[in-house]
Amino acid sequence: MTFTTRPELIGTFGMVASTHWLASASGMAVLEAGGNAYDAAVATGLTLHVVEPHLNGLAGEVPVIAHEAGTGRSFVVCGQGVAPAAATLQAFAGLGVTEIPGAGLLAATVPGSWGAWLHLLSRYGTLPLRDVARYAIGYAHDGYPLLPTAAATIGTLAETFREHWHGSAALYLPDGAVPAGGARFRNPALAATLERLVAEGEAAGGSREQQIEASRRAFYSGFVAEAIEEFARTPAWDGAGAHAGFLTAADLDAWTATEEEPAAVDVLGHRVLKTAAWGQGPVLLQQLQMLETLGAHELEPGSADLVHTAVEVAKLALADREAWYGEQGQSGLVRDLLDPSYAVERARMVGETADGTLRPGSPGGREPRLAQAVTRAMADGGAWADGLASPVQPGQGEPTVPRGDTCHLDVVDRWGNVVAATPSGAWLQSSPTIPELGFALGTRAQMFWLEEGLPASLVPGARPRTTLSPGMVLRDDGSPAFAFGTPGGDQQDQWTVPFLLRHLTGGEDLQAAIDAPSWHTTHVPSSFAPRVAEPRGIRVEERLGEGVIAELRRRGHEVTVAGPWSLGRISAAGIRGDGMLRAAANARGMQGYAVGR
Repeated sequence: MTFTTRPELIGTFGMVASTHWLASASGMAVLEAGGNAYDAAVATGLTLHVVEPHLNGLAGEVPVIAHEAGTGRSFVVCGQGVAPAAATLQAFAGLGVTEIPGAGLLAATVPGSWGAWLHLLSRYGTLPLRDVARYAIGYAHDGYPLLPTAAATIGTLAETFREHWHGSAALYLPDGAVPAGGARFRNPALAATLERLVAEGEAAGGSREQQIEASRRAFYSGFVAEAIEEFARTPAWDGAGAHAGFLTAADLDAWTATEEEPAAVDVLGHRVLKTAAWGQGPVLLQQLQMLETLGAHELEPGSADLVHTAVEVAKLALADREAWYGEQGQSGLVRDLLDPSYAVERARMVGETADGTLRPGSPGGREPRLAQAVTRAMADGGAWADGLASPVQPGQGEPTVPRGDTCHLDVVDRWGNVVAATPSGAWLQSSPTIPELGFALGTRAQMFWLEEGLPASLVPGARPRTTLSPGMVLRDDGSPAFAFGTPGGDQQDQWTVPFLLRHLTGGEDLQAAIDAPSWHTTHVPSSFAPRVAEPRGIRVEERLGEGVIAELRRRGHEVTVAGPWSLGRISAAGIRGDGMLRAAANARGMQGYAVGR
């Protein structure tokens, strides 16, 4: 059994797990005040927007997977905003831009988080908006301890802020200096924005739902949308020059959060739910199908045999993502990707040594097509990734200096409602802060290709193909077992593989499975600018052991040994078979916590 850093929490009232202790405590306070899992999820998510500003923000995006106790229905709420109407291939070509930058205003999509949270609260929650937003407002107004990683991120970008992003400098460099980790940090402009959104809803009167809708309109059709449009008109530095954005108030006004059916497979004695192929959720589902086909779930956890097999399976699933995932994917694509016979076909490609190529499949007989940049790089023998890498500019991609990535939360209440959500985007390093609003815009459009005819091609009004990937596991009778997820960009649906294998087939509890050593492949192009790839590359936690690491190298893997507690930030919450509630959170980074009773 795996060494555990803390116990799996077990109780009967409610559980909240997230990537920050203040957010988890805020969600639990809502449960204690009589709210349900949806109320608590919104409170947790809004608090994350405040206390993890280097990992997400109010103008970011969030996919949600939830299970409704009363109806037994599981569903996805899409809080991923779309590309602006003016963001066309021709518009970028006219600017001389061949790759959407990972920083600045050109990569902004419609903010999706606020709309998704309010959709969840209005349709499924029970409390007024003020009762769930009060924690975020309080931390923004009165202050919270700035995470050391947030302070380090600010330090890395201090000169960028001073020279180019003056609104960011005014907020994040108080008195001109980089704040210390642990220092009390306030964002009064963000507090005022949240307070005004709540107050405008209350001033509209009517029912709880009508007030929530008025708050939504204040963001998408009111003062927030107007401020965003005005700010986006002014060119801002993005690493490749200074450009204005395409986002307008009309783009915000036209967008609403939507619901859809989850992608799902029956595997390992359970039903696993994810988002469809506008996210990367099917990557996990494809891996689990192939691993079960190969009998890998019966291999020793953490063994070289298991790690090798899991890595090779991940390469195949991620190659399919590169060729097939995106808003422009063909009808029936997810069905064909998740066809059990396709999993058998793909699993046959796993060999005894590390493969060095990129091998997308042909689901439903389709012929794969990769982006020209990837195809050109593949033509150069085994070094297929040469040419994809370029110098990383501050603010590009997932926040990487210092290491950081997105947020996650899971909630279960005493009535049996379960929620998983992965808020991300609009990081403090992604785009200049809008002074009067206290937040930055997101840069999720960097994940589009500026090439026609690909599933992930830039198209106005389309969702970018994201890496955000909350999950849900149901028992064979359709009852919820647990919600789960992790930050981590392309690694989200890799780090959860050993977690699920250890828990679903190895019998380890949620906390032990989270604490176990992890790994991931870096073989395929990153989803983020500059789309770096490392053929045959894998990163492993040192705790896997010298023998396992040596055997992986013997099999041809290019192994990078990471710190013993460095990969993954998984959390989970759910319901045991006997009806007891449970939760667990990641100890890596010393900020994620589960709370409950």
